[in-house]
Amino acid sequence: MLQNDLLRQLRYALKFNNPDVIEVFGLMNYTITKEELDHLLKKEDEQGFVACRDRTLSAFLDGLIIKYRGVQEGREPTLLRGKQRISNNDILRKLRIALQLKDTDIIEILALSDFRITKSELSAMFRATDHRNYQECGDQVLRYFVRGLGKRNRPDQK
Repeated sequence: MLQNDLLRQLRYALKFNNPDVIEVFGLMNYTITKEELDHLLKKEDEQGFVACRDRTLSAFLDGLIIKYRGVQEGREPTLLRGKQRISNNDILRKLRIALQLKDTDIIEILALSDFRITKSELSAMFRATDHRNYQECGDQVLRYFVRGLGKRNRPDQK
């Protein structure tokens, strides 16, 4: 799943406007202008499209955690460095933390998009990568989760 699509869909699902998104980035001391954000929110085939880097998406997700949960005491917010990558599992984990979701909440959100998952399948996605029951979170699961989040937060929309 393209990071740009995810950022655009999260913006919609969380009922954010551009100033809200810029504020969330600011919570991580990540400066982004309205023009840069406009380029990130464009679709791939639109003129002016700029690919969203992992560092940018991670800053947004960490900013969401700070917005909804506050800064963790004794811990300075840090950005991804250099070639560090963010996996779908990390994205789902950060959204779970930011939105204070339990396993049952995530299962219900996925069900809103007609995607069924068991509690054990879901918990496997939150395990350490070296755990024997670790399961990679696919693009489809993430896509259905964000779509379900939009349906939950915007029940009046299709």
